[in-house]
Amino acid sequence: MAYLSEPSSSLSFSSSSHLSNGSITHNIPPFSVPETGANLEALSLTKLSSSLEQLIVENCPVFSDADIVVEGVAVGVHRCILAVRSKFFNEVFKDGSGSSEKDGKPSYNMSELLPYGKIGLEAFQVFLSYLYTGKLKPSPMEVSTCVDNVCAHDACRPAISFAVELMYASSIFQIPELVPLFQRRLLNFVEKALLEDIIPILVVAFHCQCSQLVSQCVDRVARSDLDSICIEKELPYEVTESIRLLRRKSPSDGEGNEAVVDPLREKRIRRIHKALDSDDVELVKLLLTESDITLDDATALHYAAAYCDPKVVSEVLGLRLADVNLRNSRGYTVLHIAAMRKEPSVIMALLAKGASASTLTLDGQSAVNICRRLTRPKDYHAKTEQGKETNKDRICIDILEREMRRNPMAGDVSVASHALSDDLHMRLLYLENRVEMGRRYFPHCSEVLDKFMEDDLPDLSYLETGTPEEQRIERSRFRELKEDVQRAFKKDKAEFNRNGLSSSSSSSSLRDGGPYKYRKL
Repeated sequence: MAYLSEPSSSLSFSSSSHLSNGSITHNIPPFSVPETGANLEALSLTKLSSSLEQLIVENCPVFSDADIVVEGVAVGVHRCILAVRSKFFNEVFKDGSGSSEKDGKPSYNMSELLPYGKIGLEAFQVFLSYLYTGKLKPSPMEVSTCVDNVCAHDACRPAISFAVELMYASSIFQIPELVPLFQRRLLNFVEKALLEDIIPILVVAFHCQCSQLVSQCVDRVARSDLDSICIEKELPYEVTESIRLLRRKSPSDGEGNEAVVDPLREKRIRRIHKALDSDDVELVKLLLTESDITLDDATALHYAAAYCDPKVVSEVLGLRLADVNLRNSRGYTVLHIAAMRKEPSVIMALLAKGASASTLTLDGQSAVNICRRLTRPKDYHAKTEQGKETNKDRICIDILEREMRRNPMAGDVSVASHALSDDLHMRLLYLENRVEMGRRYFPHCSEVLDKFMEDDLPDLSYLETGTPEEQRIERSRFRELKEDVQRAFKKDKAEFNRNGLSSSSSSSSLRDGGPYKYRKL
């Protein structure tokens, strides 16, 4: 556990039983009657720290004079305190640009303040508490641990991600005493973490110019079997070149002998991947006919599951040219990769084509274990609010757990109906997610359809029953309903155009933050 032995400086590390969740705490001088000037000063500083902390508790937002919106939540702040504590905020508030007025106070969006990286709500609250009090609070368990019961939480993805967010906050908002603290925290993760989890550490180290951290991460990746395609997709160009150079100097490590790779074969594989990036499955089919490279040779299904739109994954599966249970060079099946991405539609498409949920990675992890170690308790236990999309983390875990329970009984006819029920429930979980998206983006249409469900028209077969007069009335009512839906759709579409909303076919990445986009620097 890391300690602050003084309110605003003198950071040190010592061992603690709470190391597993990466928590940080502080030493508070005892509340006793001061006998010397030093004791009086320490007590006064402690009381000052506690008093300032009251300014950022949830029941005291009325005293704030600005808001910073993080993950849709407005966090009240006091510009005078932030400006004094942080040169970054001093410049932001002095300039005044980038803010919008809300309830008479300037409001700043966190995503617009950050030149790179991501800072979540809980990480910002911990950082903000330090600015006000000079003390670092422990990392909240609900966002710095995972939902795998056997995980020690000393190097799982949520623990790493939370430390990464605090490093971004410390560096971007220019609090120099915190940067080495979190660099040491991340250094402790480097040798313990899974190779995939080194990627976000390396990216934040590059952005924050932590040379020691960059060096150790580059060395770990260069010694690993992580393929060059993944490295190029996930990491900045400079880092990729450093890894490539280090591997050339030590050809016995890492991927092996990059120099002996057939350049023509590599070029053809990359062309297939580029076609997948362009959502052009027809071009993929053409490329397959022009060479002896197969989808399995290019691990095309793995690539699509990691980086492409879900519809592209479905189209590639539809070609029936790829082994859905094929392992890549690191021993991962396509379902393992899809579990890392946490996209329900991709997971369900793979399971429907025969992907095995019980297949283990080389280190003994199933797809559901992978999902659990990537999921925070906050996300797993989140309640779905009307008009908001259901959390994908929980859906993915539920789908995979049900498949794990169903698959061992697949050959038993006596339990076929139970297996079918489980499969139906998985589909209902996904459809529930789609319905909530509809409520969010098509509120007027959803309102009309909700009314239809509550009305006396259960289905279209109802129009064929009853007397001719009753059928005429119901058909007339049904036509009115169709017109109502059309009007509602036009109203929703008009609001979309007015608000500048548009759909995007860009897909989520294998990592939570998506693949690294160097051009955004």
